[in-house]
Amino acid sequence: MTAGKSVPVFQFEDDPSLDEALRDAAARVIARQRYVLGTEVEGFEHEFAQLCGTSSSIGVANGTDALELALRAVGVSSTDRVATVANAGFYTCTALAAIGAVPVFVDVDETLTMSPTSLADVMSDVKSVVVTHLYGRLAAVETIVTLANQYQVPVIEDCAQAHGATRNGKSAGSFGAAGCFSFYPTKNLGALGDGGAVVTSDPDLAARVRTLREYGWSSKYLVAQAGGRNSRLDELQAAFLRVKMPRVAERNVARSTIARRYWQGLRGLDILPPEPHSDEYVAHLFVIRSRQRDVLRAELARANIDTAVHYPLPDYRQPVYGDSERLRLPATEAACGEVVTLPCYPGLALEHVDRVIEAIRDFVAREHATG
Repeated sequence: MTAGKSVPVFQFEDDPSLDEALRDAAARVIARQRYVLGTEVEGFEHEFAQLCGTSSSIGVANGTDALELALRAVGVSSTDRVATVANAGFYTCTALAAIGAVPVFVDVDETLTMSPTSLADVMSDVKSVVVTHLYGRLAAVETIVTLANQYQVPVIEDCAQAHGATRNGKSAGSFGAAGCFSFYPTKNLGALGDGGAVVTSDPDLAARVRTLREYGWSSKYLVAQAGGRNSRLDELQAAFLRVKMPRVAERNVARSTIARRYWQGLRGLDILPPEPHSDEYVAHLFVIRSRQRDVLRAELARANIDTAVHYPLPDYRQPVYGDSERLRLPATEAACGEVVTLPCYPGLALEHVDRVIEAIRDFVAREHATG
């Protein structure tokens, strides 16, 4: 097909009304002259807890800190073993390394999220479980929580890509002991910088996270809890998030509309993941699979269509771990070798989605003709 205007894999939506509201929010914070842990953070925490269906939300500096502080709050410490997947970008492993805890990698299923069957094989050997709702899709979290409860092991949800995802009336972050969110600018709910939150309905866990995010203080300058750090959500970012939060549902609908267009246009090809039900997928990313990934990406690039890979290397293959040849997770390794992220974001024109679909179908047809 003829290359047209470039289609980026992500682009911020042009929204003058949002820009004006964000400027007003910044002016409000500047006029108040309170920049850390003030009115905006308190308001955001209350509103975000409501969105997630939890009793508490604790704003922190970023999503990786959210994971670390939640893990510390449920009792994970140095040398403890924590079950996690290896196809989700190393973020959980970064949090575990900060604690000195050890990842126990389990395989994924056809949804590319944690396999409960694989998890069951390691449950007797772990202190906690981190389940990632990858690409905006809820994992089999109810099954995982039920399994973990049999071993009295807390489940932490990594919801960094799943703001607003729900199943049977429950929201991402409300299934396990705690849910951890990132507000990196490209997320479904994104700040204008870094930010994160831990949500929970356990008041004791919430109190521990609040202490840990500010040096471990029980009161100012009195360090009562080990493992604390400086991880506070800024007033300015909280104000921005409060402006953007009411728009999450609308933006998620826009993402889901694009995802449905892809599913309809690519139906019948063997590159699609299983289609999710209802609102359990908020289309943070739309990811397909191809055994000819590099060739497909090059073909799309020639058509001026950008793509990405989330994520190309299993965590246990990262150079920081050195020799890990003994570990084999076949579904994880196959996924990391095949996944391709297509453009999917609010504001993406449907005619551009159709261009992507046409280019992929042309590629598949040529591969079949020559294969």
